[in-house]
Amino acid sequence: MREAGAAFALLGPSAGGMRRFALTVVRHGETRLNKEKILQGQGIDEPLSETGFKQAAAAGVFLNNVTFTHVFSSDLTRAKQVYKLWGLMASSGFHFPSEDFCVHTVHGILEKNKLCKDITVKYDSRLRERKYGVAEGRPLSELRAMAKAAGQECPVFTPPGGETLDQVKMRGKDFFEFLCQLILEEAGQSEQFSQEAPSNCLESSLAEIFPLGKNCASKFNSDSSDPGLVASVLVVSHGAYMRSLLDYFLTDLKCSFPATLSRSELTSVSPNTGMSVFIVNFEKGGEVKPTTQCVCVHLQGHLTGVQDHGPQCIQRHRCLCQYWSRACGQAQRKFTADKKLESN
Repeated sequence: MREAGAAFALLGPSAGGMRRFALTVVRHGETRLNKEKILQGQGIDEPLSETGFKQAAAAGVFLNNVTFTHVFSSDLTRAKQVYKLWGLMASSGFHFPSEDFCVHTVHGILEKNKLCKDITVKYDSRLRERKYGVAEGRPLSELRAMAKAAGQECPVFTPPGGETLDQVKMRGKDFFEFLCQLILEEAGQSEQFSQEAPSNCLESSLAEIFPLGKNCASKFNSDSSDPGLVASVLVVSHGAYMRSLLDYFLTDLKCSFPATLSRSELTSVSPNTGMSVFIVNFEKGGEVKPTTQCVCVHLQGHLTGVQDHGPQCIQRHRCLCQYWSRACGQAQRKFTADKKLESN
């Protein structure tokens, strides 16, 4: 478990223009290809494995009392289409095995959340996994061999048709700046209708579970001079993308990480449903870059007891994939038929 020994309370006095929000970034649950170390990127995709379903549910239980004001997800199939087809299949009379079909990490988290079940998930292409071009669908070992042949190493090496690390990082930067602007605008609109300072309820719900572990503060060190959080944002994305986002926070925003974490830990890929939490501070109308402080990196304590169960799990996953394939086909046929009726 890689966690940061930081408290949530950040930076200076409660200046009138200060805005603070929490950002919780979670990697999607495990897929079969993750387990087999096959590169998925943007072109190869499949549903969560049996273990992935359990990981998503475990993440949801862990976060069940956290209040999120915004939820964003990658728009790739494993992070979007499954969630959208849930409603489409249900409307066509298809019934899911209730205990097995968590179907999607965001759904798995929100399904368990006591406070955010009806929140709208916004899908954003800027949260997609890194594109690996010709290496997609191939084993990670082949990518490493391609890099070696080119005289480079992973992850710096870019296969033909793939994205460079800088390109992925720029997507992360673009999304983060959009997010800051969105939070700023919404906070301004709220102030027009209320003169009260932001409450501490968002912060309190996070304080109940973060930070955790031997390297973290044993007590939530809130400073009463700090303004309350104006938002708490959940983002579900992918391993390589999250690594690039962390690099942006570390190198560009000079994010404050605990000294106990090594550079290799900060640049490693998060485990499936691993959680990284940050507090973001920025000034209203200011030109200064936001300041960020890390609360935890790749938290995975919620995964205790969640594991693969060998051949039985594999067989069950095959059954789920067959079930999923039939479900998708039925939903797609209904969707096509509805479209034809609309055109007529």
